[in-house]
This record gives sequence, C-alpha cells and structure tokens, in this order.
Amino acid sequence: MQIEHSYADTFAANTEAELVVPSQPAKARDPQWLAFNADLATQLGIPESLHATQAGLDLYSGAKLPDWAQPVALGYAGHQFANFVPRLGDGRALLLAELVTADQQRFDMQLKGSGTTPFSRGGDGKAPLGPVMREFLVSEAMYALGVPTTRALAAVATGDWVQRDEAQPGAIITRIAKSHLRIGTAQFVAQQIAQGADESLRQAFADYVIQRHYALSNDRNPPYRALLRQIIDQQAHTVAHWMSLGFVHGVMNTDNMTLSGETIDYGPCAFMENYDPNAVFSAIDRAGRYAYKNQPGIALWNLARLAEAWLPLLAKTGESQEQLIESVTELVHEFPIRYEAYYDQKMALKLGLRTPSKDTQAVVRDWLGILNTNQLDFTLSFRRLADVLEIQDSRFNHLNEWNDWYQSWQQLLSRQQDSATSVVTRMRQHNPAVIPRNHWVEAAIQETLRSGELKIFNELAQVLRTPYDFPSKLSRYAEPAAPEQRVTRTFCGT
Repeated sequence: MQIEHSYADTFAANTEAELVVPSQPAKARDPQWLAFNADLATQLGIPESLHATQAGLDLYSGAKLPDWAQPVALGYAGHQFANFVPRLGDGRALLLAELVTADQQRFDMQLKGSGTTPFSRGGDGKAPLGPVMREFLVSEAMYALGVPTTRALAAVATGDWVQRDEAQPGAIITRIAKSHLRIGTAQFVAQQIAQGADESLRQAFADYVIQRHYALSNDRNPPYRALLRQIIDQQAHTVAHWMSLGFVHGVMNTDNMTLSGETIDYGPCAFMENYDPNAVFSAIDRAGRYAYKNQPGIALWNLARLAEAWLPLLAKTGESQEQLIESVTELVHEFPIRYEAYYDQKMALKLGLRTPSKDTQAVVRDWLGILNTNQLDFTLSFRRLADVLEIQDSRFNHLNEWNDWYQSWQQLLSRQQDSATSVVTRMRQHNPAVIPRNHWVEAAIQETLRSGELKIFNELAQVLRTPYDFPSKLSRYAEPAAPEQRVTRTFCGT
C-alpha cells in the first residue's frame, strides 16, 4: 500500500489560505464494528492487518492512527440552498491519507464523524449511527449500479452518544473518494484571494485538479477551459445516471458537488418509488429546490458558480470582460447538451434500444407519463417491461394508455432487428431489480438501534452488491413499500 499526501504537501505551507488544517480525531469511548468492506480494501491494497482486525478498528475509529496517517480537515465554501457561506470546511471529517493502488489510481481515505475540527462552527463534529449506516448502504449500492460515487470502507459504532433532536448512538464511516475536492473548494480559494491571499493560489489549485483528475487538460494552452469542459462532462454523466435510476440526491449545494464527478454526501437522499418528477425527500428542502426534476438545472447552476470562481483563469488573450463572460457562459451551457445526450442514451438502453433518437425521446416521455399518471413504481415498472417481452406478462394491460404506447415501443425495437433475447438481456443489464429502498434502509437502522442486530443491514448490503440480479432468496428487498411503510423524509445527521 503506497501512501502519499499530495494535496496537503501542495497547500499546507499556505496556512492563511486554510485549504488544509491539521486536526486530530476524538477518542471513541467504546468502538465496535458495524461493517467492513473487504472487497474494497483488497482493491485498494490495504494489508489484511488493517481489515476487520483490532488494528483496523483502531484506525477506522480514530482511536490509534498509524504513523502514515496525517489527519487534516479540508477548507471549502459553498452555496447552501443558493445562499453563499464563505467558510464551511470539514466540520466532522478528517482526511487521513491518499492511497495509491498498484495501477497508480489515487484515493482519499477520510474519517467522517470523528469529532470537532477547526471548521466545526460550534458543532460536535460527530455522526449519528443512522446516517452512517445509510451512507454505507447507499454509496455501495450506487457503486454496484455503476454510478460515479464515493465508497464506504468501514463503519464503526463509537460507544458515544450524539445529541440531535434526541440522543443517538454515534458512529464513524471511513469514506474513500478519488478526491474530496468540490466546487465549493474552488469557491473557497476565490474567497481567500478576495480576502488577501495571493492570486497565484487560484492557478495552483486548478493545476492540482488537472494533475489529480484531468491530465488531458494539459494538452491545451492555457488548459483551464479544457478543464472546465471536462468537469462539465463528468457532472452531466453523473446527473444523467442519477435521473435514469430515479435517484434524488437531496442536497446539491456547491460544497456537495465534487470536481471529479463522484456522487458525495448521502444525507437526505433517496430513490423514488412511485414516479414523481416533484419528489423531494430532504426534511429541510421545503421549497423543493433539489427535487428530482430540478437536479439537471441545479447542476448547471452549480457549474456556473465554478466558472465564476475560475473566471480569471479562463480569459483568452485580448478578450474583454464582456467577451469573457459571454464565451464562458456559452461553455457552461454545454452542460444541458451533454446531459441530454447521456440521459437519452441511458433511457434508450432501459427500453432495450441500442441508441436513442427523437422517436425514442417521445417514447420515454410517454412511458414516464404513464408511470406518473398511474403512480407506478419507477424501478420495477422498467424492470417488468422485460417480462412483457419474455413471458408476455400482462400486468400493464389494464392501463388506458398502454396499447398505444406498446405499439410505439415495438416499432422502435423492430427497427434495430435484435432478437427478443438480446433486447431482454440489455434491459435487465440496465434496469436494476433492487435499489436501497427507503423503508428497508430505515428498517435496518431501527433494528440496530433497538437491538444492536445487523441482520437486515447485512442482508440488504448483500442484495445491493448485485442489483441487476433478482434476489430470489431475499425477494422482499425488491418490493416497494406498503403505504404504512413509506419513508418520505430523510435527514443529513449534522
């Protein structure tokens, strides 16, 4: 296991900028294992002595760090529900190290919920057990679904109590990410420069992002428009994937949008059951800013904030300020074009079609209209379309709009001249049978809170590892919630 600290080594000397601030985790009173991701540990090259061992528990609880761990809290700013907060930062998280794998991929290892840092702003820096379990389950489910995402390496109960609305058991999650650099980090750099930091910090940070994530940007001179364009493309791909799965992030603040394009911060997130474009799950999103249907538009808005933070780097020689703003605005508005292309492709595959077309867009739109009008389950309805082809399943025949829509769909399928078997296989590869449904995630949390048992958690984690396979022995996890089981509000746990 190769350990490095490239971000801290690059920026720690500039103490006034506060991009990295040394800090130490709090001592957990009685750490106990909740979960350990052995497959991920193996991928990262973590030695078995730091797997589900006492030494591993010491590390992932922050109780006893090895010499190679150099814990730092990262500074960043952010627009939270469109309101700019100039100094946020890791208020309950510590970056321990960067792990470089045998194939030279670099990943951050971070403790989340490990106690106060210089950015805690009066908070306790800790995490309740429920949000830690939710992040472990949902982030690993997103990975299995193929979505760019941070991952969960370990979850431990701390033995401490965390005071929120009521006292709750505390826990820590070890998060793995390509990096924890956010749009809000770029905003923080710009804010520090506005307050007196040297202008060179902006370029140094952007150069580090290129080196860390977008080496191809170095092919351009200057490379910063190419960098922004690649970030736009990554965000378009990620958000299109969310939308194709019915995933609602819940809190798309600029500090929760990574520059790598990975999904981060699984607080008030959820997967839709009945298809509803207006679906909102965050308990604090009363106006629906981050509703399902708004996610592409919010991503565009966030990318505009990134462009503002980097505007001095994006100028071309001889370009006036007015021309600069116009050309960068045009660049940012490549996002909707790229998003639509990714979304159309993913939705076409869900319907068994190899490539999208204008006709495909209409068929997708009409199918979503049928789901919305009839309050049908988003995930299972797409999945069951394959059954219609394979076994002539008639479950949709009672719907008024079904026959006309079915004929339109069949016409599209006939054009590509694929066998029914090929189409069914394609659909089952792009339509999951299992998602982390809110009521099962909540059931897992409540079981552990009540009894300390992890039966539901472990079973749910098991089926979510292979979401495109129907779990015949654990089929209950594929079923939607009954009305009395529905969980319509989620919380971030801060």
